[in-house]
Amino acid sequence: MLDLNDLQTFVQVVDHGGFTAASRATGTPKQTLSKRLAALETATGVRLIQRTSRSFGVTELGRDLYRHAAAMLVEAEAAENVIRGRLGEPSGTVRVTAGVYTMQSELSALLPQVALRHPGITLVLNATDRFVDLILEGYDIAVRDHMAPLRDSGLVQRRLMIEDFWLAAAPAYLAGRPPVIEPTDLNRMDAVFSGPNDSFWDLHGPDGQTVRVTPRSRFCANDVNGTLAGIVAGLGVTAMPASICAGPIARGELVQVLPGWDMGQVTTTMLMPHRRGLLPSVRVVADAIANHLIVQRAPE
Repeated sequence: MLDLNDLQTFVQVVDHGGFTAASRATGTPKQTLSKRLAALETATGVRLIQRTSRSFGVTELGRDLYRHAAAMLVEAEAAENVIRGRLGEPSGTVRVTAGVYTMQSELSALLPQVALRHPGITLVLNATDRFVDLILEGYDIAVRDHMAPLRDSGLVQRRLMIEDFWLAAAPAYLAGRPPVIEPTDLNRMDAVFSGPNDSFWDLHGPDGQTVRVTPRSRFCANDVNGTLAGIVAGLGVTAMPASICAGPIARGELVQVLPGWDMGQVTTTMLMPHRRGLLPSVRVVADAIANHLIVQRAPE
């Protein structure tokens, strides 16, 4: 049987993306980590990590072993919780990843409060708009906003909500222009798109009809804050989730264009590896995120 301590070392090195970071996080000398990994590679007879002075990468066999080793450590942690009777006292590290806007506008304020309520939990947050590999990169929770269905990845998928993409523009931009009454009226308007190659919107009406419109691209930004800045500045009409539009509309900074029409729907989903979701610490954080987002993202 493989040495369980060596497997733990392997998981720690992969989780932290290298020996130096793992040494800093665990307090174990870098040389010790390297020695234990070498012993594991000798025991398995395969190379698990490709490392040079400038690069670090996990081999294909290493990724397969990591998935099993990480799951083993979770089971061991759960067993320890049972033995110590700590199921009611969540503890341990919980790693959370979410899109930049979601993390900055909502979770970065919420999660420190969760940590204060549960002193045994250590939270590690990562804001990124790329789709991370939860298993390979060692994350416990991911929050993703998506328009297309997520592929069946074997992860626990907890759908939090579905909301419409509203059309909105600044009052100053709409002032003095003919009113937008029909979707085709948008063809003479300027647009703030989310990408340089975007050129149209397929709008869905209250009776199920779909109309394609082609406003003139005036400004584009691939992040929500940039899009908001563009339309508040008066550069045109945009489409974004209702929960993001609702606040600026209530404050008079924006006006909803063509109420009753939308540009489709966005789904907010929380994802977790199956085994990690069993841990009390992960459940506490996941429930706090779910409850917060469901309330915060429900447009009035």
